[in-house]
Order: sequence, then structure tokens, then C-alpha cells
Amino acid sequence: METSKQENYVLRSNQQERYDKRLILKIVKEVEAGLPRKEAKQIYKLGKSSLDIWMKRYGSEHYHQNLKRRSYTKLQKRTIVTAIEQGRMTIKEAQTAYNIKTEKTIRDWLLCFKEEKVDICIVTQPRMANIKPSDKQALEKALLEAELKIKALNTMIDVAEEQLKIDIRKKSGAKQS
Repeated sequence: METSKQENYVLRSNQQERYDKRLILKIVKEVEAGLPRKEAKQIYKLGKSSLDIWMKRYGSEHYHQNLKRRSYTKLQKRTIVTAIEQGRMTIKEAQTAYNIKTEKTIRDWLLCFKEEKVDICIVTQPRMANIKPSDKQALEKALLEAELKIKALNTMIDVAEEQLKIDIRKKSGAKQS
């Protein structure tokens, strides 16, 4: 013999009364199980923010972690951008690997760091045609070393900014004193 558990909730007689807590918990559980919020609001005739408040207050910890907006440090962003620029991964692969919601976020980082590189390092290139082959190799080696040095300095600045909680880099709109 099968026994079905009938759930009885006290319904509100007017809008000033509170919802039955058992009903609230049931609705929260249904939304966490996959019921779209819009449908839940229609089915249970909820106000605009009631469900949002209930999800924050009564939702499971796992549910909250999935909703939280993830923030990335400059060092993490620079690592991701460097990996993409060096061809070690595509934007799509980075999005998946680092659990980033949209490709646009990564594209914005790429633009930001590209502008930063232009600000930091304006390179004047000598005419390579007039230079001897042995000098070209020396210049290419010096260039590689300079690029590594720039990366190391940027990483040091990122770490210092993170640990000291101060902005070290000059902002583009900063006034000269």
C-alpha cells in the first residue's frame, strides 16, 4: 500500500501576511532543482524580489557558489592573456579552463593589456637592412631579454599591488604634479 504525503501550507489571505516557511523552503528547493525563477514566480504568485531574497537566505551553499560573480586578480588575468597571446590556448579553451562566463570578458582583458603594453613600451626599431647578420642576432637576443624583463616587472607590480592593496601603475588620466 502506497502512502502519499499530502503537504498542506497555510496560504496568505492578504499581502501583509508572511508566507509559510515550509512553502518557502519547498519553492527554494524546486528552483535549485531546475525550476526557472520566472515560472516559480508565476506559479506561486510571488512579488518581484521575494524569490531572490529567499534564494539568498535559504538557498544551499552550493547554489550560492554557482551564482557568485568570480573576480580575478591582475596576475591571473595577465597569466590568461599571456597564454592566449603565446598560442598555448585559445580564448574558448581559456574560458572553459578558468570557468569564465563569456568570451567577451577575456577579449576585454586582451585589449586592456595590449593598451598597457603600448603605454609602457614604445619601441623604436632600427632599420634591420643596414645591420650586419651578427648584430641582428645580438639585437634579437637583447629584444627577447627585454621582453622577459618587462613580463617579470609586470608580474612584480601585480604581486605588489595585490599584497599591498595599492595602485602602482600610472593611470592614463592621471594629472602630473
